[in-house]
Amino acid sequence: MPEKDPFQPLDADSRALARQLIDTATSGALATTNPETGAPNVTRIAIGTDTDGTPVTLISGLASHTPALRADPRCALMLGEPPAKGDPLAFPRLMLDCRAAFIERTDPAFAPLRDHFLAQRPKSKLYIDLPDFAFARLEIDRATLNGGFGKAFRLAADDLSA
Repeated sequence: MPEKDPFQPLDADSRALARQLIDTATSGALATTNPETGAPNVTRIAIGTDTDGTPVTLISGLASHTPALRADPRCALMLGEPPAKGDPLAFPRLMLDCRAAFIERTDPAFAPLRDHFLAQRPKSKLYIDLPDFAFARLEIDRATLNGGFGKAFRLAADDLSA
């Protein structure tokens, strides 16, 4: 007897919840592959969105995930913070399979993205202009939404359009 698929059919509410998790995220857990050892690496990063709703982060060249993403742009990003009280597994979270695309300071897209990111994350003004920082757009390939206990959905990149 085949196992029951744990994923539910995608609907407007699940799409909206996934989009909300992207739009309201201030940080996320980024998974990369260590280029020296091949081991997985997870770090917490600041998150904003580009003008088209794509998740974006401002990262330092000193961070362990930067050389990892430059060596292999494939990564995973988990968004969704549980409140201080309650079972953390009962709250929504979104897992994104992504590819990092760097936007360097010399790229014409950097200045408008800088302004947009500062509007979302004003505290980044403390470090946004340091020379070792660049943006990485986290271009989504696919996603899995866990909307709470028993509410799992698979999403394609198009399902997450802003």
